[in-house]
Amino acid sequence: MEPRAPGGPRRPRPPLLLPLLPLLLALRPGVPARASGLPADKLLVLTVATEETDGFHRFMQSAKYFNYTVKVLGQGQEWRGGGGLNSIGGGQKVRLLKEAMQHYASQEDLVIFFTDCFDVIFAGGPEEVLRKFQKYNHQVVFAADGILWPDKRLADKFPVVHIGKRYLNAGGFLGYAPSVSRMVELWTLQDNDDDQLFYTKLYIDAAKREAFNITLDHKCKIFQTLNGAVDEVVLKFENGKTRVKNTFYETLPVVVNGNGPTSILLNYFGNYVPNTWTQDSGCTVCDLDTVDLSAAEVLPSVTVGVFIEQPTPFLPRFLDLLLTLEYPRQALKLFIHNKEVYHEKEIKVFYDKAKHEISTIKIVGPEEKLSQAEARNMGMDFCRQDEKCSYYFSVDADVVLTNPRTLKILIEQNRKIIAPLVTRHGKLWSNFWGALSPDGYYARSEDYVDIVQGKRVGIWNIPYLANVYLIKGETLRSEMNERNYFVRDKLDPDMALCRNAREMTVQREKDSPTPETFQMLSPPKGVFMYISNRHEFGRLLSTANYNTSHYNNDLWQIFENPVDWKEKYINRDYSKIFTENIVEQPCPDVFWFPIFSEKACDELVEEMEHYGRWSGGKHHDSRISGGYENVPTDDIHMKQVDLESVWLHFIREFIAPVTLKVFAGYYTKGFALLNFVVKYSPERQRSLRPHHDASTFTINIALNNVGEDFQGGGCKFLRYNCSIESPRKGWSFMHPGRLTHLHEGLPVHNGTRYIAVSFIDP
Repeated sequence: MEPRAPGGPRRPRPPLLLPLLPLLLALRPGVPARASGLPADKLLVLTVATEETDGFHRFMQSAKYFNYTVKVLGQGQEWRGGGGLNSIGGGQKVRLLKEAMQHYASQEDLVIFFTDCFDVIFAGGPEEVLRKFQKYNHQVVFAADGILWPDKRLADKFPVVHIGKRYLNAGGFLGYAPSVSRMVELWTLQDNDDDQLFYTKLYIDAAKREAFNITLDHKCKIFQTLNGAVDEVVLKFENGKTRVKNTFYETLPVVVNGNGPTSILLNYFGNYVPNTWTQDSGCTVCDLDTVDLSAAEVLPSVTVGVFIEQPTPFLPRFLDLLLTLEYPRQALKLFIHNKEVYHEKEIKVFYDKAKHEISTIKIVGPEEKLSQAEARNMGMDFCRQDEKCSYYFSVDADVVLTNPRTLKILIEQNRKIIAPLVTRHGKLWSNFWGALSPDGYYARSEDYVDIVQGKRVGIWNIPYLANVYLIKGETLRSEMNERNYFVRDKLDPDMALCRNAREMTVQREKDSPTPETFQMLSPPKGVFMYISNRHEFGRLLSTANYNTSHYNNDLWQIFENPVDWKEKYINRDYSKIFTENIVEQPCPDVFWFPIFSEKACDELVEEMEHYGRWSGGKHHDSRISGGYENVPTDDIHMKQVDLESVWLHFIREFIAPVTLKVFAGYYTKGFALLNFVVKYSPERQRSLRPHHDASTFTINIALNNVGEDFQGGGCKFLRYNCSIESPRKGWSFMHPGRLTHLHEGLPVHNGTRYIAVSFIDP
């Protein structure tokens, strides 16, 4: 057909031209046609690793999961490809690839998959890679990036892309072996020159782009670079599998690259991909590479670093729990830093007990005036310098380890750094962060709440941990061999430790580019940190409002640390009131039950005696409304020692449930105007005349032992001619106060009797 003349009739276009275009392109010189459906053994992964970091091992584990064939270049060689963060470099990777391609250049049906490895994981298998690669119908496909590095002046030279990422990223590319070989043969630069700039200049040169038939993976079908794309990617749980999904392009990338400042996000994805944790199976890698201590004749040596950096409640209990760890005492050494003079007496008591079980105990006290960072450096170094120290177990005094197997469990997980999950009771506060904000502080990861609440269970790679953790001794003597790990800029010591562990690379340039232009090129030595919530390990105390102005300060912790308060001060048999019906009724409607521990009784008496201002049993009493007491006792009110709010909370939490059980249908308000400790002795006040109480019901708790601390005493209910002459320490009477239960305090013959009394619902 002839072209139509201007103004003449329109003629149809040749119908076969468009379908023939792919074939013509494939048959052009230097671009041989490829058979469809290449088998997986025609894909070879090449990567460069001059040393084996945690990131490298993760990469290899993900490759093994999908049965990739991987050849590692540069092993055992010195890295000369540049200084790392914020600097150009990486040319050594091109040189090593150029040398390796000499062996594969003639294999026309071999596809070379070159990728970084320290910050990369596979999310799909080789069959998927080849299928997606062949659909591009190009000789070489590079990863695409939304950020241009290292020379932004080249931006206008890139082909325009209307949908997708415009710029080349050299962290990963695919190509047929002959084309890849011819491409890297052009490299004539130095090891510390920039690999990405080299590939970029090939791509923006239209003639070379055409000659090598290069394209970019604009919509992240194969490669997902995370830098600049954090908001694009999410986890996708489906059909028992876990993938990373690009929500902008609705694609499932096969390779995920945590380039630039996104390594923490990659660590988060690596907790799930490739199928390392799924909704159906949970953690699938938690039992890989573990050690079995049950088969060991001699357990590894552990140095336990104990840090008391502020006044801490329940410290004697914390120290005693260290001696309940299921671990041979001969395999333990202790380093204790105590910053507080307030705790020196308790440390001395613990040392006198522990020195008979643990041979090496080093105590650094407040007289040394060490900063927290200096003390923690010293403790870590105590293990680092001891070649026999296999593990360093750091524990802060605000950690309550309730699982005696904690140390063994952590060792068996066989991680360089691992922490047990501990949380504050009833709160989401824990000893780890799942993500970091741009300025390096706390940010909540998508899975944080599920991990804390135990809805997702496993071993989690995290950016920050504190309070309690285990580090391998060999790690301290290799990757972490610098002594000053707890100091960095103006960071808190725990934040400094984690940042130093994560980012063990040196910056080449003082003038750092913006975060958008970060490029990690040299092998990072960062050590992965893990948190385990596979077991119940314990909890964290709140120390923020610990007031040390009283004699027994733990008594005031019922609000801040209710579980620990209950554990210390409530009778162990209290729960049996509701399960085994142990409440006794020695007199009509007088109920007798266990409520306080021995420690609670002793400390309450000590607190009152330390205060010392007993009323003397006088009728005139300015502490009460009206100023006159008809039936006075020798007492100290809870208000006088600032214990009133604690006591009323105790009534609501522990007395009210008993009231409901024994006085069915009565719901107490748990309110009392008069709460006090009474002191009976022959020298001051030996008894109390008959009286009614100004209450709906009264509790009367014995605070010491009849027969040991005093003789005589007790209570008689006159209406029923019923006496209770042997009250049990820590047990309470509960009886109606008005009308029916006229009662008197029986005389004490010698010694001193103490009781705690409340007139409830006056």
